[in-house]
Amino acid sequence: MFKVIKTVAVGLFALISFQFSTDITKAYTVNKGDTLWSIGVEHGVSVLDLKEINKKNTMHVREGEYLHIPESITSSERDLLERLVSSEAEGESYAGKVAVATVVLNRVSSSEFPNTINEVIYDVSATGNPSFSPVMDGSIHEPADAQSKKAVKEALAFEGMGSGSLFFYNPAIATNHWISTRETTSVIGNHVFAK
Repeated sequence: MFKVIKTVAVGLFALISFQFSTDITKAYTVNKGDTLWSIGVEHGVSVLDLKEINKKNTMHVREGEYLHIPESITSSERDLLERLVSSEAEGESYAGKVAVATVVLNRVSSSEFPNTINEVIYDVSATGNPSFSPVMDGSIHEPADAQSKKAVKEALAFEGMGSGSLFFYNPAIATNHWISTRETTSVIGNHVFAK
């Protein structure tokens, strides 16, 4: 009787442990030609998080190596971010789309802004208007294009490695001149990025 109870208890513990670990990470076996960067982009996860969870001191990976892939944002957060990038950076280069997604992710990490992608995107500025024009004009509800979806995955992989841009604006159409007082981090296409 004790042996049966012990076996059931061990089996139940193993099941609970397996369930807990699969909620935290996914398993991935490195393929030929993979890099931490390509794995991060493919899975839409931060390269820095990949290094940390796998206790790696370098960017090097070996074919056949087993890696844990940390959880990233939810599929609904990803969809919302993709739609924002698609409408906010319409007509901009791929690099511009990555930079717009990066601004949102930087805001989530910043103590100056809300803590979630949804809250950042739907945040209302000091003027009482949404921070992003696609929220105001409704274009946020349009489906995202393929390039914007890819750009979001790249921004997720890049998370934590940029210059910390928290804002972007198009100087040709900007009406709030406060933004031009912020430190410029880069200029990509029609957008000036700043922190």
